[in-house]
Amino acid sequence: MTRTGLVLGGGGVTGIAWEVGLLAGLREGGADVSDADLVIGTSAGSAVGAVVAIGEHLDDLYAEQTSPPGEADKGAVFGTREVVTLFGLMLLPGNGRTKRRRIGQAARKAHPGSADDQVEVFASRLRLPDGSLPDWPERDLKITAVETETGSFTVFDRDSGVDLVYAIAASCAVPLVWPAVEIAGRHYVDGGMRSAANADLATGCDVVLAIVPLWRSFGRYHSLPEQLRRTGARRTAWIAPDQASLAAIGRNLLDPAMRMGAARAGREQGLRMAAEVGEGWSAGSVSGR
Repeated sequence: MTRTGLVLGGGGVTGIAWEVGLLAGLREGGADVSDADLVIGTSAGSAVGAVVAIGEHLDDLYAEQTSPPGEADKGAVFGTREVVTLFGLMLLPGNGRTKRRRIGQAARKAHPGSADDQVEVFASRLRLPDGSLPDWPERDLKITAVETETGSFTVFDRDSGVDLVYAIAASCAVPLVWPAVEIAGRHYVDGGMRSAANADLATGCDVVLAIVPLWRSFGRYHSLPEQLRRTGARRTAWIAPDQASLAAIGRNLLDPAMRMGAARAGREQGLRMAAEVGEGWSAGSVSGR
């Protein structure tokens, strides 16, 4: 039996919107890839991956993303200063873990306070009608983060003993922008500090499709094509924003005002690609960018 893997990468507020739009467009066009056996979410992709794995309807998710921003949509700036600082830390000598520890320490220094507000933002979006929060789904869902003290790459799943909302908040804790998320006495930041996709976690899958708002990485080892190769999957492919989607996403990935346009552009891109992707997905192979 063919095992399918869906990788959802990082990309901020607009990345969430674009991914939801793309998935909705693919489904509308006859290519529902949200039924993947394995879902891997990094940063923005963790928020999308969780609701997809739980089984929320893509039409409802798309309607949310194309609604005007509300009070819960707290914007932030991920601008030149933050980008230059992170790139500078990545370019300093050391292996991947050393670099991630350096970023984690900078994140704790920049925002030493509690991440409770950010956790509540994600909780408000996940909360069920009865006010409770969902447990981890039965579907295989993996959410990535980086532990700040050691730089260790961490993968949360239903066997980790961590509440789903905390795993998502940790994966989305962009360094220098939001506080690290405390879980069992340790602090975690954005899983994208290892890779924007972490697609190599999809080992054991026969078919892997990566949907990635951001796909460039430092070094060959963490490049998306190399990560997909290391899965050992029979067929792999990836989809990144086309030119229209890039224009809609804009420069500040954390700006809620750009969310509606990013979602709509993602849907249009998904509709254009649906026939090609759907035929391959159902046949045990996928095509993409």
